[in-house]
Amino acid sequence: MKKKSLTPYFFVGPHLILFIVFILLPTLYGIYASFTQWNLINDPVWVGLANYKTILFDAESTFYTQFMNGLKNTLIFVVLSVPILIVIPLMIAVSLEHKKVKMKNVIQSILYIPGLISISAAALIWSLIFNKQLGITNNVFGSETVWAANQPYAWLIIIVITVWGGVGGNMIIYRASISGVSKDLYESAEMDGAGPVRRFSSITLPSIRFPLIYTFVMTTAGAFNVFGQPLMMTDGGPRQSTTVLMMYIRQLAFGHGESIAGMASAMAVLLGLVILVISALQYYVMNRNAS
Repeated sequence: MKKKSLTPYFFVGPHLILFIVFILLPTLYGIYASFTQWNLINDPVWVGLANYKTILFDAESTFYTQFMNGLKNTLIFVVLSVPILIVIPLMIAVSLEHKKVKMKNVIQSILYIPGLISISAAALIWSLIFNKQLGITNNVFGSETVWAANQPYAWLIIIVITVWGGVGGNMIIYRASISGVSKDLYESAEMDGAGPVRRFSSITLPSIRFPLIYTFVMTTAGAFNVFGQPLMMTDGGPRQSTTVLMMYIRQLAFGHGESIAGMASAMAVLLGLVILVISALQYYVMNRNAS
């Protein structure tokens, strides 16, 4: 009998251990905590579905109000940001593949650099740009707008910082996918009289179907987990109109006063279920339409 090599296990083992310790076990314990009343100090007390009933059905409860408002604001962010984070990187990637464009890699690197900057550092930069007295924006337009304190400007600055930092990653995926498409297809289509729009819709989009599905699903999932941008740029204001669900979860679990970690865990589980369902629907619809 041939002896099996242990070499693959040495490569997989560290990753598997880290996954179990830092992702799987905390996730399972978070699900368990969602069925308990827990303040992070005393032992969790099992309450069954009470937390979920309060969050979803008790309209007079503060937790119900927080969850619904947080979910509404999160959905607003998803609807505003995801299409931009898909369309703009795709347009840039297609433009960079044009034979007349020079210094493609330099442009790509410049656009990707913002994605390497932390949210806190990016928020500091953009807070200065949108500052009422010192900001470039107000000085250029001769305005005295307090961007973070008024709608729709509060959402505008959150979307701006998100797009600024998020365009580069998707752009690189799209460009790598487009560069793998056979040039003969484009040349044949051009000889047959197909214009740029027809070549894009008939050749480019079908050829990058799977990367497009991947980025759409992952970008949407990431948008549902938004936290840093509204926290740093608007602190959830004005009047909690940009307080997303992750901010409420963090406040309940680690905010001032006694922790309500059980309720926070239930909200986190519900958010995870929303992401799972929407991601599955996205994959199903896009894969069906592309087939």
